[in-house]
Amino acid sequence: MTIHPTVLVTGASSGIGATYADRFARRGHDLVLVARDHARLQALATRLRQEFGIAVEVLPADLTQREELAAVEARLRDDARIGILINNAGIAQSGGFVDQSADSIERLVTLNTTVLTRLAAAAAPRLVEVGEGAIVNIGSVVGLSPEFGMSVYGATKAFALFLSQGLSLELSPKGVYVQAVLPAATRTEIWERAGIDINTLPEVMDVGELVDAALVGFDRRETVTIPPLHVAARWDTLEASRLALLGDIRQAQAAERYRTIT
Repeated sequence: MTIHPTVLVTGASSGIGATYADRFARRGHDLVLVARDHARLQALATRLRQEFGIAVEVLPADLTQREELAAVEARLRDDARIGILINNAGIAQSGGFVDQSADSIERLVTLNTTVLTRLAAAAAPRLVEVGEGAIVNIGSVVGLSPEFGMSVYGATKAFALFLSQGLSLELSPKGVYVQAVLPAATRTEIWERAGIDINTLPEVMDVGELVDAALVGFDRRETVTIPPLHVAARWDTLEASRLALLGDIRQAQAAERYRTIT
């Protein structure tokens, strides 16, 4: 009999997180669901228990609050049953950079980068010790495109991608799989919460289609999964160009073009 690792999902009360919970429940995994909305978590947990006969624990937490974050970190450090972390909790923000308040920027950066990193850091040592497990970080294609005009949000998602790639290089030789998932616009509540009318967006993916595609990438052990990318070679070309750029960087001297005043 196959024993499936328990999956801890953050931002699990709706949208991408709730869909990940549903899909892993269908695969027979027990779950730990983390989000602020206790009532919605309980409703989801009840449905998943009834439909799939799995164990589901609800762990309500506002991850921007230090004590509540610490409780989730402790669970990831100490619970040997948890073998997969879906690092999904995050927020978006509308408006230009000069229109955003310092407090709203701090909350966005805290949840999308600090919390993401601390939860991965809580899980990774134990997973490395046993030589197996997975960390999935939910990023965004916005992290590839400053042209979208969501500078702070996009920067946090660029961080998620870089962190995932770095962790993959460090942890995959030790048996721990790390995946970055980069959605484009997906039909979830994050847009309404950010004050953005989703109906003004030209193309929006259904959340079920997004997560199902991400799980194909998960099963294939892709480092970066971009469900809306139709020409996979585009990403390969970008990565090849990046590596070539690094090969052209020589630290001992400034480039010739910076040594001549024109």
